[in-house]
Amino acid sequence: MKYLHTMIRVTDPVATIDFFKLLGLEEVRRFDNEKGRFTLIFLAAPGDHSAQVELTHNWDPEPYTGGRNFGHLAYQVDNIYETCQRLMDGGVTINRPPRDGHMAFVRTPDNISIELLQDGVLAPAEPWASMPNTGEW
Repeated sequence: MKYLHTMIRVTDPVATIDFFKLLGLEEVRRFDNEKGRFTLIFLAAPGDHSAQVELTHNWDPEPYTGGRNFGHLAYQVDNIYETCQRLMDGGVTINRPPRDGHMAFVRTPDNISIELLQDGVLAPAEPWASMPNTGEW
């Protein structure tokens, strides 16, 4: 398993990037999604991209209350199906199953969202391919 990033939602990406630059981070990549109406901006310490901060800017304004601006922790896993099965066997609810063979979401006991990302993409497989979401990720 490899830690990838922590995501936070931001209302002013320029001001937030400026803040993190003052802290010493640099922008390492950016992704604009016109269909989803959001931008993802990844920041990391110079020379060390192993742990990143993902800034998510939703183009349509919304208030972020009650910690909604904190998104999730993300981990890359060797086999998303085996990881999700192990978690389910341990009593963890899979909030967003890995129907696509690539991504799943679970929550900690304190309701912190955890994104699991397959290294690459596995072929869709049952029971995951037809499993519905079980709530907010």
